Amino acid sequence: MKAVLFTAVLGAGLTAAAAQNPANPGNPGNPANPGNPDPVQQRANRPMVELGEQKVLRAAYSDQQLQEVLTDFWFNHFNVDARKGRDRFMLTEYERDVIRPHVLGTFRDLLGATAKSPAMLFYLDNWMSADPNGPHVDSRARRAGAFGRGGFGRGGAVSPAMPQRPANAQNRRQGLNENYGRELMELHTLGVEGGYTQKDVTEVARAFTGWTLRAPMTGGDFVFEPRFHDPGEKVVLGHLIAAGGGERDGEQVLDILAKHPSTAHFIATKLVRRFVSDTPPPALVREVMRTILTSPEFLSSDAYRAKVKTPLEFVVSAVRATGADVQDATPLVRMLQQLGMPLYQCQPPTGYKDTADAWVNTGALVGRMNFAVQLASGRLPRTTVNIQPDERLVAATLADDVSDTTRTTIAKATTPEQMTALTLGSPEFQRR
Repeated sequence: MKAVLFTAVLGAGLTAAAAQNPANPGNPGNPANPGNPDPVQQRANRPMVELGEQKVLRAAYSDQQLQEVLTDFWFNHFNVDARKGRDRFMLTEYERDVIRPHVLGTFRDLLGATAKSPAMLFYLDNWMSADPNGPHVDSRARRAGAFGRGGFGRGGAVSPAMPQRPANAQNRRQGLNENYGRELMELHTLGVEGGYTQKDVTEVARAFTGWTLRAPMTGGDFVFEPRFHDPGEKVVLGHLIAAGGGERDGEQVLDILAKHPSTAHFIATKLVRRFVSDTPPPALVREVMRTILTSPEFLSSDAYRAKVKTPLEFVVSAVRATGADVQDATPLVRMLQQLGMPLYQCQPPTGYKDTADAWVNTGALVGRMNFAVQLASGRLPRTTVNIQPDERLVAATLADDVSDTTRTTIAKATTPEQMTALTLGSPEFQRR
C-alpha cells in the first residue's frame, strides 16, 4: 500500500465514519433493510450471529493463538457455507467437534472427520448420492428377517439404519452425485493440478455412495446406508478398490489421497502461503508447521509484513492492540460482513482467498479506516478501549517500525483517539 493512498483513505475514512451511527447495528439477517427486521429471520439467523461472536472473541482473547489461527485456516480449507439450507444449524458442531479438535493432529484424521460431518455431507450433497443401479438388498435386513413377510415383494427391504428422509427425498435421489468427489480432490487434498482425471472423480464418487445422513432435514448424524452404495470394483488414481468393500471403500479413498505426494505439496503450499507470504518460498513448500514456524524463511526480513491481514485478522488485531473490552461481539461480526468477510458465509467451497489481491482496494481501506475510527472513539456498542495518550501506541502496536510518511501522518493527530485510529489505519498495521 502506497503512502499516498493511505493519506487519501485517511481523509475519506474519517469523514465517512463520522456520518455513521454505530448505535444502530441493524439486522444481521437483512442488511439491505436494517430498519425493518424480520423477527422470524432474526431467530433463524441467531445461531450464526452467536457463532460469529464466539469466533471473534476466541481470536481476540484466547491464550492459544496458534490453535485459533489453525482453526480458522482449516475451516476455510474445508469450507462450508452457512447459507445452504440446514447447514447453518450444523456449523456449530462442525467447527467445535470436527475442525477444532484436529487442528494439531494428523491430516488424515481431520480429512476423515470432515468426510463424515453432517455439515459437509449436506453442503456438497453427498447425502443424496446413490448408485443409479440401486437400491440394493441390505444383507443386515435379510438376516433380520425383513423379507420373511413379503417385504421384498412390496418394494425391497428397509435397512434398520435407513435415513429418515422426507417424502420427496427418494425422487431427489436420482443417482451419482460427484460434487464431493470432485471437491475432495481439487480443494481438500490433491489440488487442481494434482494429477487426477474425470474418471477418478467418478470412481471416488462411487466409493462414497451410501455415506449419508440419518435425518438430513433435522440435522441427523452420519450413517452408512448399504442400499445406496455402489458395491462394484473401483480404481482411484491407479489403486484398485475391490468389490464389496462397503463403507471401507470411502475410507480407502481417504487413505490414498492423504498419502499422495500431490496432497503433501498442495497442503504445505497453503500453509506456507498463510504463514509466510503470498508467494511461498520453494524451500518451505515441502515442510509442515514445526518447520514453518522455526524456519529462517519465516523469520526473514522478506517475510516480515509480507502478508496483508484478512478482515478477520484486522478486526481481531485491532481489538488486541487497543486492549478492548468487548461485552458484545455482534457489532464486530457485522463489521466483518461490511468488510467483505461474513463469517461462515463464503459461498464457494474454496473458502476465502488468502492473498492480498482479495482484500486490498480503496473501498476496503476506507472500510477499515471507518472501523478504526469507530473503535478508537468508543462508538462501538458495549466495547471500550484502552487508549494510549501519546506515541507509545505506535511503539507498542507497530514495534516503532513505520515509514516517515506514516509517522508524519500520525503526528498530525490532535487527540489520543485520533492517533489510535490513524495507527490502526496505517499501511503497516494492515500487514502481519
